[in-house]
Amino acid sequence: MFRIHGEVVIRRPVEEVFDFAVDARNEPRYNHHMLRAEKITSGPVGAGTQFRAEIDSMGHTIPMVTDITACERPRRYTSSTHMSFMDTFGTVTFEPVPGGTRLRWSWVVEPRGAFRFVAPLFAPLGRRQEYGNWAGLKRLLETSALHRYAS
Repeated sequence: MFRIHGEVVIRRPVEEVFDFAVDARNEPRYNHHMLRAEKITSGPVGAGTQFRAEIDSMGHTIPMVTDITACERPRRYTSSTHMSFMDTFGTVTFEPVPGGTRLRWSWVVEPRGAFRFVAPLFAPLGRRQEYGNWAGLKRLLETSALHRYAS
């Protein structure tokens, strides 16, 4: 098991950042590893919503399912993500700050199978990759008209 955490400040209102980030269908727009994402439950995005997605990892397509386990708009959500080789559990928080939103993430990564033995070697890569994902969200939201990206 290892932890990944960090933060970015995004120059957009907290409600806009939250609504965009909690909807995993938006992730392929800012995470270049995410090939596709779809919502597989009905109703609005919130606690109980599930997403099915695929990521590209070193040339392999890996399916994953993400569950939103708690949702307190626009302050925080918790989720669990399940892949064949690991499970990830964590929280993303959104705090209004002068000029925008402080987004913080905190994940617990639990490798499974043979990946348990090499996971400590990949932890620094996972931390960089996660920061890159949220930095991509920051770039997208700060440089684009959000309404163009609404699902």
